[in-house]
Amino acid sequence: MKNVLITGAGTGLGRALAHQYSKNGYRVYLSGRTERKLLIVRNEIRQAGGESEVLICDVTEPASVTEAIKQFEQLDVLINNAGVGIFKDVGSYSEAEIDKMFNTNVKGTILMTKEATSVLKQSNGRVLNIISTAGLRGKKNESVYCASKFAVRGFTESLHKEWEQASMSATAVYMGGMNTPFWADSTHVTTPEKLKGPEGVAEQIFQEDDGRPEIIIDK
Repeated sequence: MKNVLITGAGTGLGRALAHQYSKNGYRVYLSGRTERKLLIVRNEIRQAGGESEVLICDVTEPASVTEAIKQFEQLDVLINNAGVGIFKDVGSYSEAEIDKMFNTNVKGTILMTKEATSVLKQSNGRVLNIISTAGLRGKKNESVYCASKFAVRGFTESLHKEWEQASMSATAVYMGGMNTPFWADSTHVTTPEKLKGPEGVAEQIFQEDDGRPEIIIDK
């Protein structure tokens, strides 16, 4: 059985991806900081007949990331899904808010990938970086969020070059907004219920997860 590790797996797209990979025969490792949410998803998967485990991990902390990756003798797919967004005009950001977005979205993705490289190499594995359309173009009141996502885009495109002759692959995943708890503490999107659900997005990601450089769901 192949193993997939999904960060930010307790809600939204991460949860939908967990169910999608599980029903297609993967053992799913759910990673995040909130155990309660992860246990709910784990129980959902197990009740549906799948295999799933919880790994408490803070992607911004190197020691936490190292400890999480140590649990794997085999890892076939790493999905860097954990991310945060704070939306306002550029003059209103606090340093703490800037640090929060860059630490999770950029540093977290880099740390997870860095630590997982050796085990992914053994399984000819894949990394999927969930970037969103904020990594394709700038958007109003999303300057810092877009900056963090452009950074992940640059990181992923560099992996394409770095791993060109390697057995591993990296995929940049671009999608628009979805109706998930991502918007729960924000007024940036006033009617999230009008956005697409994460389940269809997760299904398309799985169907196109074959090592290609990009998966583009929305431009």
